[in-house]
Amino acid sequence: MSDRMILRPGLLGGFYPERSDEILSTPDRIMASAYGRIQQLVARRPVSKRLFLRRVRREGRALQTLGNDELMAARIALGEDLRVRGLGRRNTARAFALVREASGRVLGMRHFDVQLVGGLIMLQGKVVEMATGEGKTLTATLTAAVMALSGVPVHVVTVNDFLAARDAEWMTPLFEFLGLSVGVILEDMDVDARRNVYACDITYCTNKQLAFDYLKDRLILEAETRPLHMALEGLLHERPRREQVMMRGLCFAIVDEADSVLVDEARTPLIIAQNGDTTEMEAIYRQAINTARSMQTPRDFTVSERDFRIDITDLGKAQLRRSTQQLGGVWATESHREELAKQALSALWLYKRDKHYLVQEESIQIVDEYTGRVMADRSWERGLHQMIEVKEGVNISMRQETLIRISYQKFFRRYIRLSGMSGTAQEVAGELSAVYRLRTRRVPTNKRSRRWNKGEYCYAKVDHKWQAVLREVKRQHKKGRPLLIGTQSVDASEHLSAILTKSGLRHRVLNARQNEAEAEIIAQAGELGRITVATNMAGRGTDIALDAAARAAGGLHVIATGRHDAARIDRQLYGRAARQGDPGSHITFVSLEDDLMRVFYGRKLRPFIAITTWGRGWVPGFIARPLVNLAQWASERRNSGIRKNLLKADGSLEELLAFSGRGE
Repeated sequence: MSDRMILRPGLLGGFYPERSDEILSTPDRIMASAYGRIQQLVARRPVSKRLFLRRVRREGRALQTLGNDELMAARIALGEDLRVRGLGRRNTARAFALVREASGRVLGMRHFDVQLVGGLIMLQGKVVEMATGEGKTLTATLTAAVMALSGVPVHVVTVNDFLAARDAEWMTPLFEFLGLSVGVILEDMDVDARRNVYACDITYCTNKQLAFDYLKDRLILEAETRPLHMALEGLLHERPRREQVMMRGLCFAIVDEADSVLVDEARTPLIIAQNGDTTEMEAIYRQAINTARSMQTPRDFTVSERDFRIDITDLGKAQLRRSTQQLGGVWATESHREELAKQALSALWLYKRDKHYLVQEESIQIVDEYTGRVMADRSWERGLHQMIEVKEGVNISMRQETLIRISYQKFFRRYIRLSGMSGTAQEVAGELSAVYRLRTRRVPTNKRSRRWNKGEYCYAKVDHKWQAVLREVKRQHKKGRPLLIGTQSVDASEHLSAILTKSGLRHRVLNARQNEAEAEIIAQAGELGRITVATNMAGRGTDIALDAAARAAGGLHVIATGRHDAARIDRQLYGRAARQGDPGSHITFVSLEDDLMRVFYGRKLRPFIAITTWGRGWVPGFIARPLVNLAQWASERRNSGIRKNLLKADGSLEELLAFSGRGE
């Protein structure tokens, strides 16, 4: 696809433009992976684009002398030129200057040079890494407006409804000044309302809403989007299918928090299902859990938290056969019997309450491990969800029968052009390149960072770690500094809350149980003396603004109470401090008993923990750091493997369905 022109819906581009699926051969996958690793090194170098910035400044000086009416006339002329000639250097610079000037007049905010560079990188179909607090929301208006002025429908993708609605509300005055229509897709909208929003020039939406609306369109189109076929159907039918769909195709998308959407959430396929009959299966789910509870480890089965896998031993298979021989039905078949037992054992031993899920309103709510947010309307496959419901003693939900499915990898690769932005993309630049053909570029900060890393401290036992965290909280709280304390799970946040309460320290807790109050809690987190305990959900999308007294006291101090499975999630948390030149600092406390260490090393660290528990159990950094780094690296590799396996499964399923004549 040319850098100058992008397909638009219509006779030339098709009524539902999208990129065809690409199935790579093994050599191509190897080459893509190797190229991705090179990209990971290139992504570390900041981009300046001095020549482009000079062009924008030159064009901007001419626009500053124009009145609003004259500026609108210039916008109309530029839009026509963009539609005919495309995104040439001069047109792009002129368009960026126009958006910058309009933003200054309407929003009172002129884009910084680094934001202009970030907007250009996304316009070129790449992912831009901009440090937390550098104004990615405003940066996206440059790319979105220029594409929309070119006649290309734009989807701005965010991670939740609150951010989609907020960003759309903030930026609508600018887009309307430029003559562009804006809409936002929200959870409770009906089909007609969604169709009207997707008809706008710029549509703000969440990745989940967008992907599911696409799947619904595919069900209507029955996988048929060829331009000629749809044009002929329009002549033959009174209401052709192209008028029933919600979207206008997959032309151009800007993915906010690209690493979260394209990598973290890409471990689970998206499925549209219909309710099935549970009367027959309900008894089987209960039998499976009861049978699994009677099995013993390690005699009957082994648990690998590191690989998140259950393996049934030969003795276990024999025991399973004996204990279920009276049940008949599906239990009579060896493969079905062992599959049910594995799912039940996984529900009991691998999936943990207040970490992987919450029990709320008599139902199981899945928690996103990377953001700490509840994933509404999500459920696990193949009876696992129902078995966890049996385990927790809540009503069993309806069994779901799959109608259509897709992975995020497959979905986003269908965009004619894809771009994104994130504060932490370097670590996954290789995967973004290998999977999505997305190159990553980093831009420098607008102001010199004043963030102070106060180091990482490791303790042998987890109790010693919490004592050290409490001492740090008291020490910094005396100075009046606002504190943000990051935890890895709901359970950990509530455990720390109990410790702070016992010590008489007033604080707020932000986790999946309080996600409705997220904006309010974060808005107050930068006040003098404020203590906020949060899961990883506090790390994305919302700004912690400091008041003057807090800035004078030294700014926000971030306390990490452990390492996450992925290093970039830690970097997101640290990035909450010292934004836009503000003062701030961060410190990390870990223990050898943390889940990250326990899952990777198992019992191997127990002798070492026993030796180092004298005094406060502090472990020297030259010993602890390599141990923690290795565990974190292994966890990242495991999660990457899960995503690669999902992508391979997608490819295999596609080949099977193509052979059988079915779609998706």
